[in-house]
Amino acid sequence: MAVTILAGAASSWAVLMGIAPVLQIRRMLCEQSSRQVSVGYFTVLLIGFLLWIAYGAAAGILALVIPNTVAVLVGATVIIVALRLRRRPSSQIGPAAPGGQGRRGVGDSRAPW
Repeated sequence: MAVTILAGAASSWAVLMGIAPVLQIRRMLCEQSSRQVSVGYFTVLLIGFLLWIAYGAAAGILALVIPNTVAVLVGATVIIVALRLRRRPSSQIGPAAPGGQGRRGVGDSRAPW
């Protein structure tokens, strides 16, 4: 009984961990920049998630398959958004903001902090 409860709790928390990168996607879209996101890091995570899905499927453990599937979908979305933002033409990006705060879109009046 305790193992079943723990498996449910761990799997539920793993789903939350899997959707946590949505916060990163939101930030990239708000800032229209993915400069501070490591695509390599998310790629390594994606490979790990796929391995856990394969293991969970082979062993018949849904508590591994479900959260890792969520994590793969969200992680792949992070990578896609980051790469799309990096492929934008440079004419859509304004000059560096004062104080080294990075590049901002033309007409962006937000404070640099």
